[in-house]
Amino acid sequence: MEEREPNRVATVITGLTMLLLTIALIVFSEHGYHATVGALKLFFEVVFPSLLPFFILSDVLLSTGMVHYLGVYFEPLMRPLFNVPGVGSFVFTMGLAAGYPMDAVLTAKFRKQGLCTKIEGERLLSFSNSADPLFIFGAVAVGLFGQPALGAVLAMAHYASVLMVGLTFKFYGVRKDKRPAKTEGIVLRGIHKRALDAMMRGRKEDGRLLGKVVNDSIAESMGTLFMIMSFIVLFAVVLRVLSATGLMVVFAMPFAGLFHLLGISEKLVPAAVQGFFEIDLGSAAAAHSGAPLLQSLIVVSGIIAWSGLSVHGQVASVLADTDISMKPYFVARALHAVYAGLMTVVLFRPVEAVMGGISLPAFASRDYLVSVPAAPMMVDAFHLSLVLVGVSMVGLALGAVLVAIVRLIRLGWLSWH
Repeated sequence: MEEREPNRVATVITGLTMLLLTIALIVFSEHGYHATVGALKLFFEVVFPSLLPFFILSDVLLSTGMVHYLGVYFEPLMRPLFNVPGVGSFVFTMGLAAGYPMDAVLTAKFRKQGLCTKIEGERLLSFSNSADPLFIFGAVAVGLFGQPALGAVLAMAHYASVLMVGLTFKFYGVRKDKRPAKTEGIVLRGIHKRALDAMMRGRKEDGRLLGKVVNDSIAESMGTLFMIMSFIVLFAVVLRVLSATGLMVVFAMPFAGLFHLLGISEKLVPAAVQGFFEIDLGSAAAAHSGAPLLQSLIVVSGIIAWSGLSVHGQVASVLADTDISMKPYFVARALHAVYAGLMTVVLFRPVEAVMGGISLPAFASRDYLVSVPAAPMMVDAFHLSLVLVGVSMVGLALGAVLVAIVRLIRLGWLSWH
């Protein structure tokens, strides 16, 4: 296979940029040190314990064939709505529970195992990339704004816009998708037997003993988590160095023009710039900007949906061994940010009218580490995330049954006539 020549311009620009950042880090070494300490604290106190169990369990579920089993049941819903295979429901729910970049990890595994095509993987990644409820309700609503009711606004806007992105990307790459079309349609008859057959087929294809599966999943999960840690540290240091050198002004200019056009307070420009790079920093800056509450929520909602270049780097690293393109992912994230901001405007007044009386004193802001709520609220948010996952699974199941019933009625009507 012939090696492709590297792009000269891109290579020179990348090299010079890295050289300048290295020099700046040497000059502002103290800033880099404090940013690294804060990033590591964030990782080991929040990210590591919240993601590790889901990474291990997802590997075990995949190896036992349970994902294949669920995929057969959810095919009647995921295929008509989002044009992805039924196993996509597993990616969606696990991404909902664990947050970034759980969806990318699972999508990459599905692609490697042939459970989805390249186009289906890109569609799936477009709408399964979501923040977990613990972050939205605990860290943002309570820890930053001090108002639990705002968590409902942000969560409803975030997950509603996720579904909107999924529906938008349903028709993406239809002509390029290489999966053969099904002529018989999706039927409910014999679905339990087909699900069991798929489960046994998935278990046979894996073939490893359960102990081997657990050991391998732990090793792989630790490697992925430390990759995530590296990206968190890298972008924390880059942001701190850019702030210390004054280069953040360059990145602020486009956001300042856009916010002026939309009538959004200029106080939120620094938050948008930081959120463009890192979700936690941007959310904290928006919450403490002093701008009107609704405008702050719009920007925070957009930042959470965009998720930051730090998360994008993690996703790109996970997908590096697959043929899934990052271009649709970037388009989906930008679209998600727009949808989330619009849904925040729509939902703010109604939700505030119902839940606006609930409030807590705001936690003190920190420099890098997002304020984490106290233990009781952490427990409540954790239970809430489990409830949301359960509700999403039940909703998907009911939707699958409803689609199957409508299909059967249609087939019966056509045969009767």
